[in-house]
Amino acid sequence: MTTTVQMQAAQRAIAIGVSRLGALGRVLAPPVVRIALALPFLRSGLTRWDPFPTLSIGTQFLFETQFKLHLFGQVLDLPAPLVLAYLTAIAEIALPVLVLAGLATRVAALGLLVMTAVIQLIVPEGWVNFHLYWAGLALALIALGPGPVSLDHILARRVR
Repeated sequence: MTTTVQMQAAQRAIAIGVSRLGALGRVLAPPVVRIALALPFLRSGLTRWDPFPTLSIGTQFLFETQFKLHLFGQVLDLPAPLVLAYLTAIAEIALPVLVLAGLATRVAALGLLVMTAVIQLIVPEGWVNFHLYWAGLALALIALGPGPVSLDHILARRVR
């Protein structure tokens, strides 16, 4: 009889521990995912300016001469490379800042997912090391949201 009672107590203790671990994960995991997704884009975005609002020479060079679209077995020049360079430079700062803050997180993560898809078309060999990872993080935020430690969560609570 004592063994059964002890076994049930141990099972309850394990269940409580697992439940608390899950609750802790629901609080800690979303900000970690947001940071992991935002940092590579933000770091790249910070290199694009010399200083703001002037694009760096390196960014101009990359977009005008180095970056090519790989579509259906063809290698094509980027359309309007300087316009795309400016849009990219702005997006690589604005979207990660939103993701880090947890503000408009799903929309910002969708923007980073679209950027990842475009990057995949420009650097097709990078899918396994970077693009798949970024896409997975963006999809997780789109599907699960920013978590309780976010401006989205705080604003949603105030609206209720």
